Amino acid sequence: MSDPINLSVLEVQLFERDVTLRMPFRFGVTTLRESPQVFARVRIQLADGREGWGQSAEMLAPKWFDKNLELSNEDNFDQLRHALRTAATLYRAAAAATAFDLFRSNYDEQIRICGARGDGSLVACYGPAVLDRAILDALCRLHEVSFYQAVQGNLPGIESDEFEMAPFLAGLKPAAHIHARHTVGMVDPIRENPEPVGDGLPETLVDVIATYGHRYFKIKVCGDLDEDVNRLRDIAAVLDESPGDYIISLDGNEQYHDVAGVTALMDAIEGDERLMRFNKSILFVEQPISRAVALDVDVSALSARKPVILDESDAFLGAFSRGRELGYRGVSSKTCKGLYKSILNAARCAHWGEGYFMSAEDLTTQAGLSVQQDLALVNLLGITHVERNGHHYVNGMNGVPAAEQAAFLAAHPDMYHQGDGGVTRLSIKDGQIAIGSLDKIGFAYGAEPDVSVMREMPDG
Repeated sequence: MSDPINLSVLEVQLFERDVTLRMPFRFGVTTLRESPQVFARVRIQLADGREGWGQSAEMLAPKWFDKNLELSNEDNFDQLRHALRTAATLYRAAAAATAFDLFRSNYDEQIRICGARGDGSLVACYGPAVLDRAILDALCRLHEVSFYQAVQGNLPGIESDEFEMAPFLAGLKPAAHIHARHTVGMVDPIRENPEPVGDGLPETLVDVIATYGHRYFKIKVCGDLDEDVNRLRDIAAVLDESPGDYIISLDGNEQYHDVAGVTALMDAIEGDERLMRFNKSILFVEQPISRAVALDVDVSALSARKPVILDESDAFLGAFSRGRELGYRGVSSKTCKGLYKSILNAARCAHWGEGYFMSAEDLTTQAGLSVQQDLALVNLLGITHVERNGHHYVNGMNGVPAAEQAAFLAAHPDMYHQGDGGVTRLSIKDGQIAIGSLDKIGFAYGAEPDVSVMREMPDG
């Protein structure tokens, strides 16, 4: 592929449509029932005068980027909208640069501007995270290459002060399938649902396993030792009914205040005969300690038992390097935190060698652009399983115009199927998602969302 290409951002359009969950999803300090999804359209221009559009989408999730309980969900939405508006303003005003330089040269100013109104860097980085995908999509389409080819050939011009990026990028090889790691939220029913949804889709953990055939699971814990252990016993009893192996990640969602609390949980799991098989199946523990102190305490002793990874504390480009010094063994990839951050962290894992890894996590990515771009990113990075929950808590493309649903189904027949009521839904068979159709010109999609029926994103 040719050398990285300079581009200018000419126009940014931002739209929203509402997403209603079929089941409540509790993570950390909130229970989510509905949320807007934002759609970005970005027009870029190359040095030769050619112009093109790119697109991306992401949920405006409350109480993850900022868990301050004094802020309402609407306050959280407005924080993320402000981050998007800020990034759009900075990118439009920037001089021509490579896609990566556009991100990197505006990174500090983005954080400064958002910080001046009290928003942390995790909030601030949401804006570039959404726009960078749309920009790279436009760049891919103008050069008639896929996202995979663009990154392998370093079309966006990704650089690192720590090591040479080109050999790492050139060696990336996407697969045609990826395992879906099913999330069990804190209020998710295990064997029976006391408040049945009755829409014909799986509701309990038992239903989910029977329908999708999962082998990978992500279990949320709440920080209350007795409550967590009792609930883990119920979950383990279901998982242990499977004759085959299963694999677990535990997500603390910052619910523990110190190492001692996490140690007590691990002790309780290891000391419980009913959790023996469950304990052996734990692959890693995700961000159990509050971000307020997570990068100030040493977790080496915890990681010696089960690898501990960063998620919410991965709020700045050097967070993983800092975490490594404290004993963290991995870090999560989420497109809402930024695709370039994921790529740089994956390169760090490769450079540091055995024992360091990247996980793939989900912030309720939705069918269409959002889930497809996230899947393409983690797939290219060589991650073989990814947390998926959007398809479980939301009935696919329900409420989306029928023509849009049909277009995505036709463009990606390996990924989607038509469910009851004609709704286009993500397909999971034997616990896996077929994603071969993501390998096409542009950033992992062959159909487009209908922005004509959406509302313009209000100012944040």
